[in-house]
Amino acid sequence: MQVLVLGVGNILLQDEGVGVRVVTELQHRYLPSDEVELLDGGTAGMSLIEDILDKEHVIIIDAVRTGAPVGTLVRLVGDEVPVFLQNRISPHQLGLSDILATLTIAGQPPPNLVLIGMVPRTIELGLELSPEIEAQVDALVGQVVRELADIGVRLIARSEVER
Repeated sequence: MQVLVLGVGNILLQDEGVGVRVVTELQHRYLPSDEVELLDGGTAGMSLIEDILDKEHVIIIDAVRTGAPVGTLVRLVGDEVPVFLQNRISPHQLGLSDILATLTIAGQPPPNLVLIGMVPRTIELGLELSPEIEAQVDALVGQVVRELADIGVRLIARSEVER
């Protein structure tokens, strides 16, 4: 089984970079696995097509505006993901939408697609997450770890190995 955990977003726009920050946290907390790739996709857009192609599971982590309160965790599955990405809050979501459409047209969409996100407070210029979002990063990391566990993938914490 090949799994891609893809954090996307622009770290120069405060909370818009939460997906990238979560992948960075996962990379710091857990050991790499042969079956799971943790990828900082940033704002790469269409260049991510090769990374997504042929993955059995794709988990996208991103800032998502749903109208819910700031810091709310959001989980979208399957066909909900491309529909949601059409109402983008940033240009990289257009790229993801294009990738998913291209793979679908080619008959090679990811069989299992999940978007795990968090409602941002702000996407203004700035290098730091807002305090509300920073306080929820651990919850988002935990949600990704649970998502992986649900598909039978257990990440090994670096702290377990260092004992």
